Amino acid sequence: MAADPPTVRTRVRRLPERGAYDRETIDAILDEALICHVGFVVDGQPYVIPTIHARLGDRLYLHGSTASRTLRTLATGAPVCVTATIVDGLVLARSVFHHSMNYRSAVVLGTARPVTDPEQKLRGLQAVSDHIVRGRWDEVRQPNRQELNQTALLCLELTEASAKIRTGPPKDDPEDLDSPVWAGVLPLHLTPLSPAPDEGVPPDTPVPPNVRHWRKAIGNERTLDGTD
Repeated sequence: MAADPPTVRTRVRRLPERGAYDRETIDAILDEALICHVGFVVDGQPYVIPTIHARLGDRLYLHGSTASRTLRTLATGAPVCVTATIVDGLVLARSVFHHSMNYRSAVVLGTARPVTDPEQKLRGLQAVSDHIVRGRWDEVRQPNRQELNQTALLCLELTEASAKIRTGPPKDDPEDLDSPVWAGVLPLHLTPLSPAPDEGVPPDTPVPPNVRHWRKAIGNERTLDGTD
């Protein structure tokens, strides 16, 4: 893991050996996480809102309604903290104190700006769509002018970001290693179930391959039964 954070604010202070500051690690977490959480302050009150995101190169895109308080606040240049987390397993120790989780998380700090260029806005919205299901943008009707006017898109540069990662087994105290209890890791991953068609879809309409074989950006491709 990289040793030098881009700024003092992004330095991992608690268990610094778990920190990573290279863009490859940070990008991979942002690309795989389905959602992020957006933190900001309005009139002294902190808010943390889950939302869909997408990354294109050095930029993180956030989208929502133009009526959204979150996006309207961020569009003014208010400081923002965006986090994304992937849980990889439950770490079950021999003591309550040492229970934990294996995870990969990313934190992005900065200020966001509204995307007003029509072509960039379409590219950003396509990235958000394809972040959830690859290729979905090209399969369905794309937004019309009215829908675009009702949708806000913000852009956050990835210049101040860090990652924190935990892997491995429990870290029990030596005096607990002979305890007669099970300890270890329960691995977790996101597995798609069978697609449920919307009412009104003709019964002979095939499930598209990108839904049937859904996968995240850097995750393994899985079929409907969850096998690789």
